[in-house]
Amino acid sequence: MKSFAYYYYLFFLFMFVALTNLQIGSSDCDNLQDTCPAVPPKTQTIFINGLPCKNPANVTAQDFKTDGLSNPGTADIFGASIKIVGAAEFSGLNTLGLSIGRTDMDRDGLDNFHYHPRATEMIFVSKGALIAGFIDTKNQIFQKYLRVGDVFVFPKGLFHFSLSHGFEDATFFSVFNSQNPGLVSLNPTYFDHTLESIEKLKRRIVSLSKLEVPDVAGFYSPELESIYS
Repeated sequence: MKSFAYYYYLFFLFMFVALTNLQIGSSDCDNLQDTCPAVPPKTQTIFINGLPCKNPANVTAQDFKTDGLSNPGTADIFGASIKIVGAAEFSGLNTLGLSIGRTDMDRDGLDNFHYHPRATEMIFVSKGALIAGFIDTKNQIFQKYLRVGDVFVFPKGLFHFSLSHGFEDATFFSVFNSQNPGLVSLNPTYFDHTLESIEKLKRRIVSLSKLEVPDVAGFYSPELESIYS
């Protein structure tokens, strides 16, 4: 069994690679100065496409540190919690085209269908095992079974999901190539929230995971079809 330190080494390596590569393809504006820690949104007097910078004389090392992902958030009815820390919460990210996230799932918890309109998401599994996947605009599904240390990518603007599928809770960390990736979820409007429908959705995901190949017709969804068309 690999040590705890080994997996943390992998996580920090993942973060380094992700920050380097995602910045190259950043979808946000380029930085025109060394740093630009954001003025807290509640104190803004004007609104721009982004966040205004602090006075350089007032910038400190604290602007480049956050503990926003130290603990999990509150789980929803699917047994999952999602926390995203962008420039509004982590001022040092302003103009860098990056944000970070944490998702925690109970055993058999589901991070239900959602997408990020302004960012690609790269995830790193730090605990447990899960099935992660996305659906393209042809209603074709791509999903894999992931274990600790694995990395998976959800392309920008495509619906994706993850299902904890092991003997313990699961946690993964995310890097987005936008300081404000946004999150659009189907939960409130499109999906039935009864326990029966949720369990049916989980069983379908698990059954498709056994294929390990793209499945064009195996995951037909009228809701996704209507949105993508």
